[in-house]
Amino acid sequence: MTAPPIEIRDLNKYFGELEVLRGISTTIRHGEVVCLLGPSGSGKSTLLRCVNRLEEPTSGSILIEGEDITSEDADVDGLRTRIGMVFQQFNLFPHLTVLRNLRIAQRKVLRRDTDEATKIAEEMLARVGLSDKIDEHPSRLSGGQQQRVAIARALCMNPDMMLFDEPTSALDPELIGEVLDVMRELAEAGMTMLVVTHEMGFALQVADRVIFMDEGVIVEEGPPREVLRNPQHQRTKKFLRAIEIE
Repeated sequence: MTAPPIEIRDLNKYFGELEVLRGISTTIRHGEVVCLLGPSGSGKSTLLRCVNRLEEPTSGSILIEGEDITSEDADVDGLRTRIGMVFQQFNLFPHLTVLRNLRIAQRKVLRRDTDEATKIAEEMLARVGLSDKIDEHPSRLSGGQQQRVAIARALCMNPDMMLFDEPTSALDPELIGEVLDVMRELAEAGMTMLVVTHEMGFALQVADRVIFMDEGVIVEEGPPREVLRNPQHQRTKKFLRAIEIE
């Protein structure tokens, strides 16, 4: 039996004396789209960043396709190549064209030659609808286009799963849809995705499961229509009332 893409077991995280994650356990299955929801400061982004060791867990374990990325002898860099990550900020190199932004990690990490890296970059730009921007610099692109380039860059590494940390929160409202459309297409193509988001419509329409977090714990989880339409926990109800989920 194939190991699940992500398995989190009794994860705890402290920043000094502050406990930000407490006893988190969950499994993300192949092809599953899971949205992490909750108020600011609930631990969502910290949990996501622990999955690829951008944050060091204090205790507990995280298995990536059956391999413990938290163990002392883990090949963290090797495991990270299986995990695509998209951040709030686009983190594109401003002095490089879109093509060169997409080639650089392929060349340095995967050791692809220039021709192969270019071919894959072209394919991934087409996938996110930006083939005509291949020779532009990031400053010439809208925020939505830059975020789509960032998604294409992650896809160039041929990841087994994708992590998204509030990928639309830095965008103007009218640009959010184009990024969510790309994410929706990835989900439909079977990509395993763990998404921190405040976009409730996306969670309702695309997620297989939502996890509501507060104060570092999982309060409630389940199918999005159950959790968002008929929450069982008072804290979830209060949060959804505050944002007026439709």
